[in-house]
Amino acid sequence: MDRPPSRRRLMACACHWGAAAFAATALPASLHATEFSSRKTEMTPDQALATLREGNRLFRTDSPVRAGQTRERRIEIALGQTPFCVLVSCSDSRVSPETLFGRGLGELFIVRNAGNAVDLAALGSIEYAVAQLGIPLILVMGHSRCGAVEAAVEVVNRNTVYTGAIGRMIEPILPAVLSVKDKPGDLVENAMRANVDRIVTRLRTASEPALLDPLRQGRLRIVGASYSLDTGTVDFFNEA
Repeated sequence: MDRPPSRRRLMACACHWGAAAFAATALPASLHATEFSSRKTEMTPDQALATLREGNRLFRTDSPVRAGQTRERRIEIALGQTPFCVLVSCSDSRVSPETLFGRGLGELFIVRNAGNAVDLAALGSIEYAVAQLGIPLILVMGHSRCGAVEAAVEVVNRNTVYTGAIGRMIEPILPAVLSVKDKPGDLVENAMRANVDRIVTRLRTASEPALLDPLRQGRLRIVGASYSLDTGTVDFFNEA
């Protein structure tokens, strides 16, 4: 003899059908998941870079920004994304890419870690974004007084030892510190910019077709940048 469904099972079914009903009414009936997943941004690399410049200008001047963060925007991109920039940046809580570029949901494909390093996971994410999402711009952005860069400087200058994963994390930054160790100016700032330059060069000379082909065809640009915690300004460099 069949038992009547339990209260937990009834609640689960209700939630399932409720979510399905909401999705059916929230999204236009004429649009299907395959249409969303195949969409890509129509921006060129130059247009994408100009959009970031303008967004940062508005952020610096406290100008109103029409960032897509509404319920309508969330529903619009629920079945697919069309970001126009891969943004490789530091995990520092003071460096919020969407905020300092005035962007909203679904516009930036962000890869973040301490020191904006590009390890295997980061590189795979970048290649996916370019190959599958058709993103025309990669921006590698460091920032002033970066803690990871400061730690790398401590290793070079004072032989400081950082145990565990922290030590391994800052190892890729050490060559950047060594390359500018004897140059005039602030060592941390110089090392941060050198680290960005090294990553930009590495991505431009990657052996994978996912990056090389669109670069050669002019469909992709890879640019470096530095964010000032004091002024809110993003300084773009190494734009070739």
